[in-house]
Amino acid sequence: MMKTSDLELFLKTILRPELFDDYCPNGLQIEGRSEIQKIIFAVSATRESTEYAAAKKACALIVHHGVFWKFHGTRTLTGPFAKRVFPLIKNDINLFGYHLPLDGNIEIGNAAGLARAIGLLNLSAFGAYKGASTGVKGEFEKAISATLLKSILAEKLQHTILYSNPLEAKNEIKTIGIITGGANSEWREAAKLGIDAYITGEMSEHDYHESRESGIHMFAGGHNATEKFGIQSLMKLIQKEFPNLECEFLDSENPA
Repeated sequence: MMKTSDLELFLKTILRPELFDDYCPNGLQIEGRSEIQKIIFAVSATRESTEYAAAKKACALIVHHGVFWKFHGTRTLTGPFAKRVFPLIKNDINLFGYHLPLDGNIEIGNAAGLARAIGLLNLSAFGAYKGASTGVKGEFEKAISATLLKSILAEKLQHTILYSNPLEAKNEIKTIGIITGGANSEWREAAKLGIDAYITGEMSEHDYHESRESGIHMFAGGHNATEKFGIQSLMKLIQKEFPNLECEFLDSENPA
């Protein structure tokens, strides 16, 4: 076992949440037992994942999307929200959530994981949000076609890929900017930097048209699908550093 406080310190040291002006609290969101032996990892703290953590007798649930968000405002512990939170409280399970710190981390973040999965080289920070980077940019050794990149993304993400084909641009792609999840509009930053393509999780109707007319290739591979990389990389790191801990990743069927 390890102390919850020691795990909290380890996560804080690796992910540096103090560097991010996020729209949710990062770190320990719900305090449970003081010692940890088994951890469940998931992209989001949902009723499914909290009930699974309770059923598996986990000591902690570590996620990318926690349960508290500024845009929700004050919430009462009633209805569906209560059913999401109560399995953790009733079973003394710690909930850790790391949002933007797990997006932009250049070593184990969501964008970095996706970039390496598709074969990008020379990764560097990309997508500044209030002074901190939330994504990465990189390049292929040799330029590839948009059709091939779409196929690679579909294979790596196991998800339908939305693609905005630019009206005026070279078909070949060498440089790419990535911010996973719901960073629809950040294709503008990629276009401003002269990057060939932009990859994210979601694509709105107007971003489809505007990116297309601006001459940048834009791909969207699903919010949940593009954000499995960070939490799984974090789990592997914890398993390496603390081999006595039991760790398990819970996947989700979320198609969004």
